[in-house]
Amino acid sequence: MIFPEQCKHVGFASTKPCGEKVYFLSRYLVHAVGNRYEVLEIETDPHEKGMMRRIVSSNVIASADEVYRYPEKVQLHDRTRLIQLAVDTGYRCTLFFGLDEHMTFVLDPDMSGILKVHVYDASPPRPSLSACIRELESCGLFGESNITFCHHVLDISQVKADVYPCRAAGFGKTLDADTLRGSERVAGCKTGSQLVSECYGTGFELFNICPLAHVKEEPFIARCCRSEREGVGEYDGRLGAVVHWGASPRQIAASVEALVRKWREHEEGSSR
Repeated sequence: MIFPEQCKHVGFASTKPCGEKVYFLSRYLVHAVGNRYEVLEIETDPHEKGMMRRIVSSNVIASADEVYRYPEKVQLHDRTRLIQLAVDTGYRCTLFFGLDEHMTFVLDPDMSGILKVHVYDASPPRPSLSACIRELESCGLFGESNITFCHHVLDISQVKADVYPCRAAGFGKTLDADTLRGSERVAGCKTGSQLVSECYGTGFELFNICPLAHVKEEPFIARCCRSEREGVGEYDGRLGAVVHWGASPRQIAASVEALVRKWREHEEGSSR
């Protein structure tokens, strides 16, 4: 697969204002052929020092009938999405134009090197971890990490219980606002169980809604209200990251990056 690391390595060869010279950072040229495009790999003269340099070699790496121009503008930094979109087009090469009119391409797209990170969260209310990761991903924050996300969001409203965690989620009877009589089935987590135990004693059935309790895949990132669980480590034999219920976007992004580093170190160690 060829996917230029930065769009500044890709030039557009529609006219020749400087003759046969190109911008010194160019490694590839997109050349218009009628109403289609071909992609060339080029080498500029290494002995020249100017901003515009002479081409010493060029090679067509994707002919016009192999190139598809994606019709919509995209976030060029969301690299995993672009690879997947390129796979979906069915063409050998897909040309993308960005929101800022820069462009890039993906040649011979391959998703096999993309790491899948599993996201575990719960709703209602808003699954803030899952939603935040989608927002960060869409702006290209994880573009260089070569990762994709698989979201597992537990729908608490589908849990058959008498009492739910809090009024913020829109439930009628909740631990934070109502008095329990005894023997109710409670949808809660370790914190909810602790609250029930301290206020009412035993005799309650608990359905554990903590996302960490529902992890089945690795590597993973999960949301939990227990601050002592925060960090990257093994949980029930699976490598993952845990972030607090109220973690900020910066904390979530840092946790994802730390998890990916740890996982790849683990994989490299296992392959030796």
